[in-house]
Amino acid sequence: MSTPTVTRGHGLLEGFLARQRIRQAKKLIPPGASAGRVLDIGCGSYPLFLVSSDFAEKFGLDRVAVTLPDGRRDSNLKVLEYDVQAAPELPFPASHFDAVTMLAVFEHLEPAVLRRLITEVRRVLKPGGVYVMTTPAQWTDGLLKLLARLGLVSSMEIDEHKGSYGHAEIRSVLEDSGFGPDQVRLGYFEAGLNVWAVATR
Repeated sequence: MSTPTVTRGHGLLEGFLARQRIRQAKKLIPPGASAGRVLDIGCGSYPLFLVSSDFAEKFGLDRVAVTLPDGRRDSNLKVLEYDVQAAPELPFPASHFDAVTMLAVFEHLEPAVLRRLITEVRRVLKPGGVYVMTTPAQWTDGLLKLLARLGLVSSMEIDEHKGSYGHAEIRSVLEDSGFGPDQVRLGYFEAGLNVWAVATR
């Protein structure tokens, strides 16, 4: 069975890049967390991260309708059409999730929305739970626009970027949202093309 399109628009590398983000996120999530619940914010029209993860309960949010082929439906996977940019809070109780992920979502949100959302992410995480994010490295803006013109990444996705982030800017957002300095770790992957961060509640 072929994998449906994982992002909006078209780009020859989109599937490969999505799998790279997923591989990195899985490395950053503690092994024991999979016994609990995960929330993937901005899971996409096809929630590849959730489908390929082994959590006991999996939740996804996206502002576009999420569709799953019959062969990939799973009783422990729930997806909601939900616009985190417009909603003041996440539709879940406090301390509900063992992990929350935002893979290539950070750059799509206005700064004020981002800080509000990460404050909500911290609220819905259990004590000891982890938030994992990825975003393109700050210096890649021009490169991504070139790749979009060449049809290698989705121009629809690139045109929607609201900002670009380095380690200092990401740390600032996380700490402003309530995570302590000692609760945040940052790094790079894909030869420095992308940034990851982990914040522990």
